[in-house]
Amino acid sequence: MSKNRRSSKRGSVDQPALLLLRGGGDLASGVALRLHRAVLRVVITEIAQPLAVRRTVSFAEAVYEGQHTVEGVTARLVERDQLPAALEAGEIPVLIDPDADILANLQSTSYQFLVVVDARLLKLPPSPLPIEVPLHIGLGPGFHAGIDCHAVIETRRSHTLGRVYWNGTTQLDSGEPEGDPRRVLRASGDGVLVAKARIGDHVEEGQEIAVIGDGSSVGGGTFPVVSAFKGELRGLIHEGIRVTKGLKIGDVDRRDDASACFLVSDKSLAIGGAVLEAVLMREEIRGKLFS
Repeated sequence: MSKNRRSSKRGSVDQPALLLLRGGGDLASGVALRLHRAVLRVVITEIAQPLAVRRTVSFAEAVYEGQHTVEGVTARLVERDQLPAALEAGEIPVLIDPDADILANLQSTSYQFLVVVDARLLKLPPSPLPIEVPLHIGLGPGFHAGIDCHAVIETRRSHTLGRVYWNGTTQLDSGEPEGDPRRVLRASGDGVLVAKARIGDHVEEGQEIAVIGDGSSVGGGTFPVVSAFKGELRGLIHEGIRVTKGLKIGDVDRRDDASACFLVSDKSLAIGGAVLEAVLMREEIRGKLFS
């Protein structure tokens, strides 16, 4: 698709409408991918050391690598003054901006953020945004539509997955991972992660996936992380990150299909469709995005 066509789809060139996605993990990236393919301009904000587990399908990986491509769409780590170039290139800009300060700082520029999607999955009530936006969407537990956001979307697998609520909340956080809890790899101690396997590798039961080194010179040691069953290593956080005991650092999939490591999940696409539904339901926003 040409740049001219993308610009004409999104309102005036002088004041392009943007959607801010807070978080670049695998669920957030499914949302970003779906919005981008719907010819919407998406900007992602992240922390300085993202903890995305499914890194192969997480645009947050651009923070470490400078750029990262998921299913043919490229995200690029940028500074604020590099936003126009990345957007015009058809890429998704990624900014290190944990507090979404860009919302306030862009008020004096030609850009306008019409929608903010909080996809950080903190499962806590959100802090107020720096400015009010026409549409604030929260994903999963912690948000209350009509109180701290305009709409909230269910993220838990069930018959309500992907439903948009304009009042109330989603299901409460169960505190347990979906499916077999043994698939989740957790840090076995405090320290720096050293990977012993790569995403997409076949692993056996009891195989060492990573080692957590405490980094101390006195009484130092290492804490191994092993797989509970054979399958394929679906996710592992970036090597070199300091972690705390119990933190989710990886994921093993019994289906043992390495190709799945490079495709966004059905769940993230469903949630992305729900975000698109919520955006298009608001006529005043729809008119500005597609005028």
